[in-house]
Amino acid sequence: MDPLPAIDVESDPRVTGEYVRRMPGSPPHPDAGALTLVGVVHDHPASTYRVRQVVDGLDPEMLALELPPISIPLFEQYATVDRSPPVFGGEMSAAIQAATSTEVVGIDRPTGGFFRRLGRLLLRERPSASTVRNVVSNAIKTTTHAVACRIAAAIGARTSVRLEVDSPMSHDVDRTDAPDDQARHEREQVRRSRSFMNAFRTASRTRASRLEDEAREEEMAARLRELREDGTTVAVVGIDHLEPLAERLDH
Repeated sequence: MDPLPAIDVESDPRVTGEYVRRMPGSPPHPDAGALTLVGVVHDHPASTYRVRQVVDGLDPEMLALELPPISIPLFEQYATVDRSPPVFGGEMSAAIQAATSTEVVGIDRPTGGFFRRLGRLLLRERPSASTVRNVVSNAIKTTTHAVACRIAAAIGARTSVRLEVDSPMSHDVDRTDAPDDQARHEREQVRRSRSFMNAFRTASRTRASRLEDEAREEEMAARLRELREDGTTVAVVGIDHLEPLAERLDH
């Protein structure tokens, strides 16, 4: 992986290689098809700053977001405001706002490719009935949420109303705090989140989440390989997906 071009990663602790992975294109033109993965914590000011700096600095031809494809119109509406970063949509609408001349695509579930991969995993691993129920429950929730985003986008396209589908997550730090404080809080938030999941998830829910994440990451990696054929790409994904995606794409 190459260091980031056109961005001084040493100048700001929020924009470091810790949560950024750069994959060059194929020789003899390493910039053609180059892919940059940016890991984020949802609604965190350090993550929002990071995606804006990376997208603005690289000016990619493609912006891939860990969002369902049918949700993209809503986040594009959130991004069409004068305020920077936008009020709604967190780091995803902030990335769109920074990508002024870039094609924006969603690469997360629910999609046909995701459900096919998930079905094959379930058939291969044959998990317990409780795990399957958790997988199905998660699929219903994410599909329902994606549809709600699409409906909100349709309403917004016909009226001046901007519907907020998700309430923003609150953090004990905001964009007015010092960059060092934001970066430190973000790292601590990642650590706490992983510790909480490990401590309080049941075995069934943990396995359901693992199966779903494996199908998601397989599908997102496949979509990113396709997008790289069309030009330079920046992909914004949850921090927990950053390393698994980087490994799949490296291979």
